[in-house]
Order: sequence, then C-alpha cells, then structure tokens
Amino acid sequence: MPYYESPVDGTRLHYVDHGPATGPVAVFVASAYLGQEMWEYQMLPLAEAGYRCVALDRRGHGRSDDVWAGYDLDTLAADVHGLLDHLDLREVTLVGHSVGTAEAVRCVTRHGTGRVARLALVSGVSPGLVRSPGLPDGVDPALIDADDQAFRRDRAAYFEASADDFFAVHLPGNEVSPAYARYLIGRCLSASPRAAHGIRALIADLDLTEELPGLSLPVLVVHGTHDASAPLARTGERVARLVPDATLKVYEYGGHGMFVTHADLLTADLRDFLGGGPARNTAPAGSATVPRRG
Repeated sequence: MPYYESPVDGTRLHYVDHGPATGPVAVFVASAYLGQEMWEYQMLPLAEAGYRCVALDRRGHGRSDDVWAGYDLDTLAADVHGLLDHLDLREVTLVGHSVGTAEAVRCVTRHGTGRVARLALVSGVSPGLVRSPGLPDGVDPALIDADDQAFRRDRAAYFEASADDFFAVHLPGNEVSPAYARYLIGRCLSASPRAAHGIRALIADLDLTEELPGLSLPVLVVHGTHDASAPLARTGERVARLVPDATLKVYEYGGHGMFVTHADLLTADLRDFLGGGPARNTAPAGSATVPRRG
C-alpha cells in the first residue's frame, strides 16, 4: 500500500496510482470527509483509457494518518505538492472537488506551475462561501455556527439528512441507490472528528478572491445548476470571472455530488481537458459551455 510523508511535518499520507506510467497525468483531490475512493467513476475509466490517475487521502481521511494539526490550507496544499514531488510528476492536471478545489488552487499559487499544467475545479467551494470583506454576499457566519453545532452533535445524522440534497435526487436523472448513499456516508464518517472539524473551519474562513486572478494556466470549472452546498452564482461563476483562462461548464440539474450523478459527463469532459487542449467547444447533452465574462 503506497504512502509518502508530508513535506511539512512528516505525516504519513496514503495515495493510489492507477494506469500507465506514461501519458497525461491527473491528480485528484477529494471533497471534505472523503478520500480517493470518491473518484472511482472518473479514475477507473480514465486509467483504462490510458491516463495515469493519482489520488491521495487527505490527512485525517481514509488511510492517511489521523493527526491533530495541519488542516490549514497552506499545509494541505503542501501535502498535495509533496505527492507531485514524491512521484516526480510533471504536466499534471490537478482535479479538485469541493474544498479540494481550494487545495488545488493554493498548491499552484504557493508552489508554482513547475509540475502543474492545468486545473479542473469540480463543484468547488472556491473562492469561498461565508461572508467576509472579500465575499460581502456570502453566507451569514451565524448560520455556519448553527450548522457546525448540528454537525458536532451527531455527524451520522447530519450526513444522512444531507444526502438527498448533496445528490439533488429530486431532480431528473439524479438517481443514486440507497446502498450507495449509505456507502458514501460510511466513508464520510471514516474521517476523524478532528479532521472533519478542521476542514469545516477552513471552509468557514476561505477567501481566494485575491489569488484566482493570478492563475496563469488553463482552468476548467465544472458546476451544477442545483448545487445546494456551493451555489453556482457564488462559486463556479465567480471563479470563471476571476481566472484569466477559465472555461465554465454548467451541468443541468447537477447537485454537489456530480461525480456520481453526472459521472459519465464529467469523465468525458476531464478526458478532453487532460488531452492538453481546451474543453470541448460543443457541450454534451446536459451541460452548457459558458465563456469567461469580464
């Protein structure tokens, strides 16, 4: 089972490395509470198609060490870059989901583009969700505090109550079996309580509005029209406006869990992006390509 050590504090971090050793490389950064297993519907078909697919378990998640410290964005981004160094990966496409998009962005803004050629930001919480000077229309911090209290009281009940909205199962085409929902809740609960609360605190303080305009590489932004966790107007659309070389793809009826509900569509768009060119000009059924605005 492959591991490497964090360049920050030596925390032992688990990763997987699938597909051929040559060819385009995608490195996947997971959502809060989840590990590399969340990407099975992207990594397996891409690896079978000849792409090298690498993914890590964030500290405190999955098979990585359960540690108390290091849930700040700089440390998590350094953990990601440490994996690129460990495997000597170059011309990488970093693919992040939810809070993983923030780790991917900070990895580039802090460590440069020597190893990273492209970013794909899927259902991202970037640039941030909570009201702050840089995000004046963000969510009221008092609402976040109340949500944190519910999470702290009963994480299992919290995840179960959130599952339908996460996948937007009330919308056409978003079919997720009860068995899979239970499986994913179990994976969320495998993150340590300390890691879960640390990631929630990171999201509450997140504001990348000043970093995004400095990205000097192609960025694919993929977001759903019905993302209850990270509303499109506050996140995906804003990122696409701030990043100089961004393409926004909007998936009709997409919730936050599009890596499952829109798995084939997402995998196809990632495959196009991994080829080194721009995302497809002709949007497949169920999506729309929106050019960067102003």
